[in-house]
Amino acid sequence: MKRKVVVAITGASGSVYPARLLAKFQQLKDQWEQVSIIVTDNAREVWKVETGTPFKTAAFPCFSVTDFHAPFASGSGRYDTMIIIPCSMGILGRIAAGISNDLITRAADVILKERRKLICVVRETPYNLVHIRNMETITLAGGIICPATPSYYSLPQTVEAVADTVVDRVLDLAGFDSPSYRWGTEK
Repeated sequence: MKRKVVVAITGASGSVYPARLLAKFQQLKDQWEQVSIIVTDNAREVWKVETGTPFKTAAFPCFSVTDFHAPFASGSGRYDTMIIIPCSMGILGRIAAGISNDLITRAADVILKERRKLICVVRETPYNLVHIRNMETITLAGGIICPATPSYYSLPQTVEAVADTVVDRVLDLAGFDSPSYRWGTEK
């Protein structure tokens, strides 16, 4: 069965993560039916600062944070996975509190209530107690907290390769079969 995935991009720093994720989804076309994107205005600003170019994608449909007619705003849309990458602590807090005031928080609420897969790639350091409790709440509700913490045992040589250590982990958590470095195997 091919997957239906919604990717939300928030205004936290780390535009390289969704950029790499979307590029990898292009390579995994045979494993998904639909990949839909939500991008906040702050994410667009951060993207431009961090990459030097405006956000745009022709490969995937992109929805406004105010578009509650998006198919994944309802459980009947049957999206099975939501990845918030990077996930700001503001979005995380609103999801944890059950506040569905935009399409990202509504879609996350739908994913959780339908017992489907929510992966929040949090990008903040250090964490305060409110962040930790919100991460606990989302974990207890069935979500997965995946900090944007790269690994280095694959000896990455570029910023993109470092980011790929996080993105590959996210794809694993989401259930995609993606070629990546595996501990205990030859490079």
